[in-house]
Amino acid sequence: MRVVFRLMNLIFIRAFLVLPAFLFSTSSVLADSLEIKNFGHSSILIRGKDQSILLNPFRAVGCASGLVEQNISADIILASSLLPDEGAKTAKGLFFVNPGSYRINGMSLEGFSSPHDRVGGRRFGMSTLWRWEQNGFTFAHLGGAASPLTIKERLLIGKPDVLFIAVGGGAKVYDAQEAANVVEVLKPKIVIPVQYQRKAKNKIPSCDQQGVEAFIEVMKDYKVRKVGKKYTLKKQTSKNKILYLMD
Repeated sequence: MRVVFRLMNLIFIRAFLVLPAFLFSTSSVLADSLEIKNFGHSSILIRGKDQSILLNPFRAVGCASGLVEQNISADIILASSLLPDEGAKTAKGLFFVNPGSYRINGMSLEGFSSPHDRVGGRRFGMSTLWRWEQNGFTFAHLGGAASPLTIKERLLIGKPDVLFIAVGGGAKVYDAQEAANVVEVLKPKIVIPVQYQRKAKNKIPSCDQQGVEAFIEVMKDYKVRKVGKKYTLKKQTSKNKILYLMD
């Protein structure tokens, strides 16, 4: 009787040990996905299984006029600068704006200084470009960039899976062709344009930025997908390069 009981117990334990392999394969898929939510201008929330990162929280001023200021929480906040439309302290979380290397709860963040204008920073100072890994993806955030990348910056940023890049032009960010030149150098799999004027009634006369149409026009090698305000990003097997256009 004891032998039978032990045999049944062993069978049960082995069966139990088999289950996690199935469950882990499912959870690994979930772990490899990220929710990306757009708040407008260059403010985006990237939420994964373990960490959430908020890019460029803003005050509704300048080219961000008319947008809704977000009073939200994130584990980490990455700002391009302390300008009110791309580095306002309106959200709760660990706030980073200065260049440097950081390690937070196992996540590595790299910030690089770059001119926030086309005259070496003499007009608008410096912005911070960001690179990090999250849920198996490598990200680069160039929301406040206006100058061409140096060779050093190209090497430090590497080849990201996902690139957030400003494309609207004006005095403080890339115009369409400048942004396309950066994309050509970095060769990301996914491009998400930010900081550009909206159409029709949402257009701001005092803003010196243009729409996203010119950028789309020069991005011939990328398939354009309109994904709304929220999108779940998953590991892709497709070799297609994609431009995600968010509302």
